[in-house]
Amino acid sequence: MGFAPLDPILHNQLRLAIMSLLVSVEEGDFNFLLESTGATRGNVSVQITKLKEAGYILVKKRFRNNYPNTVCSVTAKGLKAFEAYVLALKGYLGQQAG
Repeated sequence: MGFAPLDPILHNQLRLAIMSLLVSVEEGDFNFLLESTGATRGNVSVQITKLKEAGYILVKKRFRNNYPNTVCSVTAKGLKAFEAYVLALKGYLGQQAG
């Protein structure tokens, strides 16, 4: 029995952290992700773009108190990929799925 392949999009520490945060909330803004991950603005921005391009998150740009505000939420595709990634990791750890 072999190991399931790990999704290369999610197999990145910061992208996985962003997805983990977003899966637990309905939506999260850029500052929430920045503060929660402790990463740099540039790095969070780059990883949000990669997740968006993969179709894993939806990114909405709006204004809040006259300031631009970027809000992210997980798509159905992103949730499915995240769940598959977690299941694959459980396989690596020798746990039974389900």
